[in-house]
Amino acid sequence: MFNTKEEFKYEFSKRIIESYGRTVEEAHLTEKFMVLETMVRDYASVNWAMTKMAVQAKQQKQVHYFSMEFLVGRLLVNNMMNLGIYEIAKEGLADYGINIHDLEELESDAGLGNGGLGRLAACFMDSLASLSYPAFGNTIRYDYGFFKQKIENGYQVEVPDQWLRLGNMWEVRKPKHATEVKFWGKVIWDDATGGWKHVDYEAVRAVPYDMPIVGNDTKVTNTLRLWKAEPSENIPTNKDFRQYAQEVNDICQTLYPDDSTHAGRVLRLKQQYFFVCAGLNSIIRAHLRVYPDLTNFHEKNVIQLNDTHPVLVIPELMRVFIDDYNMEWDDAWNIVCKTCAYTNHTILAEALEKWPVDMMRDLLPRVYQIIEEINRRFIGFVKQQTENDNELLQRVMIIKDGQVHMARLAIAGSFSVNGVAQLHSDILKEREMKDFDTLYPNKFNNKTNGVTHRRWLAYCNPQLTSLINESIGDSWMHRPDDLEKLAPYVTDSITQSKFYNVKQQRKQILADYIKEHNGIDVDVNSIFDIQVKRLHAYKRQLLNVMHIIYLYQRMKEDSSFRIYPHTYIFGAKAAPSYYLAKKIIKLINSVAEKVNNDPETNKYLKVVFIENYGVTIAEKIIPAADVSEQISTAGKEASGTSNMKFMMNGALTLGTLDGANVEIAELVGDDNVVIFGMKDNEVNDLKASGSYSSWNEYNNNPNIKKVIDSLVDGTWNSSREEFKIIFDELMARNDEYFLLKDFESYRLAQEKINNLYQDRANWSKICLANIAKSGHFSSDRTIEDYVKDIWHLNRVKI
Repeated sequence: MFNTKEEFKYEFSKRIIESYGRTVEEAHLTEKFMVLETMVRDYASVNWAMTKMAVQAKQQKQVHYFSMEFLVGRLLVNNMMNLGIYEIAKEGLADYGINIHDLEELESDAGLGNGGLGRLAACFMDSLASLSYPAFGNTIRYDYGFFKQKIENGYQVEVPDQWLRLGNMWEVRKPKHATEVKFWGKVIWDDATGGWKHVDYEAVRAVPYDMPIVGNDTKVTNTLRLWKAEPSENIPTNKDFRQYAQEVNDICQTLYPDDSTHAGRVLRLKQQYFFVCAGLNSIIRAHLRVYPDLTNFHEKNVIQLNDTHPVLVIPELMRVFIDDYNMEWDDAWNIVCKTCAYTNHTILAEALEKWPVDMMRDLLPRVYQIIEEINRRFIGFVKQQTENDNELLQRVMIIKDGQVHMARLAIAGSFSVNGVAQLHSDILKEREMKDFDTLYPNKFNNKTNGVTHRRWLAYCNPQLTSLINESIGDSWMHRPDDLEKLAPYVTDSITQSKFYNVKQQRKQILADYIKEHNGIDVDVNSIFDIQVKRLHAYKRQLLNVMHIIYLYQRMKEDSSFRIYPHTYIFGAKAAPSYYLAKKIIKLINSVAEKVNNDPETNKYLKVVFIENYGVTIAEKIIPAADVSEQISTAGKEASGTSNMKFMMNGALTLGTLDGANVEIAELVGDDNVVIFGMKDNEVNDLKASGSYSSWNEYNNNPNIKKVIDSLVDGTWNSSREEFKIIFDELMARNDEYFLLKDFESYRLAQEKINNLYQDRANWSKICLANIAKSGHFSSDRTIEDYVKDIWHLNRVKI
């Protein structure tokens, strides 16, 4: 479409005139932005079409990645870089007096995700395309995403994330591929067909919006399909149309609607079935356009279930095979079990999804009927495998105590179950899902997560990228393991000095952002100690802020005690109904207000909470980090991916031996990480013994006592009740995540960092050693592992 600056300028001017009836000079900035996005999308569309044709013509197997979230972030720069047209566009726009960065800033983060689960899915799609593997993503086109976080008087306030304010120029609406999704009603036996029939249902129309996923330096362009709910032409006769239309709109309104009410729970289940049903319908129709029947469905399609949210794929695929294509149960189950693979993302029992039987039976009567039959046959299988071990059976039943256990259904109906870090996978096999590992000895495997090094190093940190390219060339863009070539430079004083200067530049960029958005002056020569992730008790942001309180108290009490200047930076969203997490955000901000305004200590200690943490802000924060806080209670974090992004950008990991921290520590060695706290087995033993007492820790450590007391003595808020819930979580509820137990170890680890940082050459050496080993944590490596062990795909050749 354009290969030179002049061709770009001609096309850009022509489209502005055709779209808005005005010249480039007269056009508004938003109009220029929208035209640029559509030009880039259309540029990618030729490759997009060729990819689909090649996959179909060569009858290639595809992976279909089902996920409730795809946190893709801004795509304009990413897509232009991947297509190799960024510089052409930049120079062409400059000739019109347009700064490309002004257009980049107009793009919203797509409101299609919240945390690590969604960002992982986005990295996977990027790597699949960049490695030329055929892949299709399926999710929901959320109108407002999760929420936009505002901090008002220190409190989190949720407002709608209006990410579609300027539209989404990347998407293409495909009404011809629309399908109907059926809710409610009842199931009857139809003598005429000799099968079950779903009647009196309420239909919702699912319309796909397709987005291109552009690979780097390849023509392969895959598809992310977003499903939008619209009213069906089969309007229900038993309710007012306005009510029906509102219920339809609710399906796609927000990611993770509040599930503290019955109506909220029903809506979540509706969402999950909606995109599963629509996605499968689309896959089956596409399959039958190429092949005469579904007998080879599993040979040409693999469906990866990203956590339990899309597990209804299993019974829904059974329903379609049996009801719509007249398959026998055993034949259908054989295909389903060879098609579906499940990724588990959590060790927390409370996070493993369960749905009330009554709710599922009412909302999805035929699907529930099939789950009942899967459960009945599964019980027979378990009895046969275990010689009627009833105790084991009770632990693994899919339907139990009036609940459908989705993770158990996923394991029963998938040919592969993987964890996302070696420790996590070991815990699943040896503890949390030990019974299932006994039943299916070859089903469980590990696939350690990764992140796309193109976005999280090459594109978001051009300063560091230049230094790496200058040292070892740019082959690592396509072969991330080539970052190992940096190893000889780790001890080179010139490279160390250049790295330090790069880090200072990135710290200045973040400091400017903090000044603009928070009104806080931070010292770029201080240690930037950063913890950014979803706020949850097990991730222990509270341990971090408790240590900050300790430092502040000690400096106030002892004028001779001073730390090397530190800037502690937080970014986190708390789920709207998670009251404790929201109180921790308030505590961080209350501590920040007092600490930052104390002239006696504020040149040594600053605290910053960055509002509305997301992908775009992460791209500013992560390259600026000196210290990466990965301090979850050992055995609780499945993997983590921010630890990998920080490592890639030359930050030292301060962490527990949890999730992927274990593998980071093994790769870089003890001298290049700072590990503290109990190990997973120690946490487990302490829990099992029942001997832990937070009051003992409180009474035996004066530092801890002072910190805890400050929560309720009016230090941080005039109301002593403000942080009582945090006090109670630690003391009355016996400190479930062992913050007090690990506090002293964490304090000493922070002291070690304080000392390490003051040897600039050694610090740079540590950071460069981390970068050199970070190629292992590229999602390209993860995808190759999935392809080799689970998906068995071939590359697309165009």
